Amino acid sequence: MKVETPLFVPVLAALPVAACMAILGLPVFGYEYAAAFRSLYFVACLVWLIPLALLQRAMWRRDWPWLRMALVLLAASYAMSILNAVLGQGLGIWLGLQKHYRWNELAEGLDGCWLALIAFCAVHAVAAYYLSLQQVRLHLAEAQAAARDAQLRALRLQVNPHFLFNSLNAISALVSAQSNREANRMLGCVADFLRATLAHDGRHEHSLAEELALLDAYLKIEQARLGERLCLNMKAGPDLLDNVMPYLMLQPLVENAIRHGIAPLSVPGRLDIRLEHVGGRLLVEVRNDGQQPAQPGCGIGLANVRERLRHLYGDDQEVETGWGPDGRFGVRIALPLRSMAAAA
Repeated sequence: MKVETPLFVPVLAALPVAACMAILGLPVFGYEYAAAFRSLYFVACLVWLIPLALLQRAMWRRDWPWLRMALVLLAASYAMSILNAVLGQGLGIWLGLQKHYRWNELAEGLDGCWLALIAFCAVHAVAAYYLSLQQVRLHLAEAQAAARDAQLRALRLQVNPHFLFNSLNAISALVSAQSNREANRMLGCVADFLRATLAHDGRHEHSLAEELALLDAYLKIEQARLGERLCLNMKAGPDLLDNVMPYLMLQPLVENAIRHGIAPLSVPGRLDIRLEHVGGRLLVEVRNDGQQPAQPGCGIGLANVRERLRHLYGDDQEVETGWGPDGRFGVRIALPLRSMAAAA
């Protein structure tokens, strides 16, 4: 056991043990001087606790086997009990209760003293084990938090390359079609979006207002590319703007809806984005027109969102995807409803 408790912890925990030792360790002839003998044994117990604790810690540092430690502590505490008996007889001689040391009686009546010191060793071991276990749990929690943070950062960093790849392909298509004006406009929108994302401070969550600002920058890119072919309808109550939202959660959902649903259409397609709170939950719904019923949950965008939500909220989140009876594909997400102030 490598973790050591502060020395005052086992000493304070052993005060009841010392009190019991003072009572049980009274010599038979000291009843009329009970206060003197009790004080002696109480102080003696406290004095012995320090070397006994240091001995126990020294053996822990050297990783001694438990059986070997137990035998050494039993022998050391028994020797201390003998010395206490010598002190008791010395007090009896000083008080005139006896004339000389009775060496043959030193081992008599040591049970209370010896058991009290053994009890202290047990208290010390339990305290050290408990604190060691707490520290191990703390290190494990910190390691899990660090691993979770690293996974979230990796998933978050996956969003920008995925978006950039798709945007560059779209710009390349515009250039090939000699739509230079649209290509330049789209390049400016891409630069604005990347500037906004690079200025982010690394948090995994931010306000819905910030998320909608990023989404607006992204939608300008898609509107520059698709023009009137993209019909947008977005609803979000003003009372939701200060609530917590995972960073760049909406952009992959919208990108997935436009790229796989609306972009392949030869006619204008409608994209509906709705955010509302119901029963203490923040509901996010993205629905889009489309013809090809791609398998729900496939692709980088949706998979990325699912993984990030799982790491952030565990079981306290829901993601549903599928084609509705109206022939439109939809993603519905339920999150815990928390304000930025409460999250802070």
